[in-house]
Amino acid sequence: MANVLSINVGVAQPLIAGNKVVQSGIFKRAVEGAVEVRATGLAGDVRCDHLLKNAVERAVYAYPSEHYAFWRNEFPGMDLKFGTFGENLTTQGILDEEVFIGDRYLVGSAVLTVTQPRMPCYKLAARLVRPDIIERMIAAQRHGFFFSVTQQGAINLGDKFQLVHREPASISVPDAAGLYTGRVRDARLVERAQTLEALPAKWKNKFVQRAGA
Repeated sequence: MANVLSINVGVAQPLIAGNKVVQSGIFKRAVEGAVEVRATGLAGDVRCDHLLKNAVERAVYAYPSEHYAFWRNEFPGMDLKFGTFGENLTTQGILDEEVFIGDRYLVGSAVLTVTQPRMPCYKLAARLVRPDIIERMIAAQRHGFFFSVTQQGAINLGDKFQLVHREPASISVPDAAGLYTGRVRDARLVERAQTLEALPAKWKNKFVQRAGA
């Protein structure tokens, strides 16, 4: 059964992105013991996105530990500790292709609902000092996934991911990412995605735009 391998939180720090400096919480550190899970994320994890809607839809970010072997091979010599990709939960035994939008998991005493894949942005590129990471992560289909918090609680190291609900017509995390980027063009998947309450409206709109392109 899948479990939590590392819990990671970050404080706001300056991040050099091209010719500008922004504040970001992408620099994570591993913490021990139970961590409170709130509606907008883990206790002690500072969010620099000031839009409450975004914070709620992307409250907790999980990234499979299995992906680290791939990236260590891609970037030999780079120090890739758990949390490097900005994830709150480094997981074991649960891969992107096994996760579907709207899935609800009991983790510790919290219930988390999958809302969307993580689409890499300039902050990740700046964090890794790898401008090519955006294209490479999309090509590798190693996104990880965001959760909203359906039930607040606490999570500890070793806690299991127990699937408690899956939407019958849902789509997988890689399919959602593929529809978003245009790599996947499937009208049936787009139609199914429109029924998913957990999927943000902007994602649904993007799917429709891509399908009509």
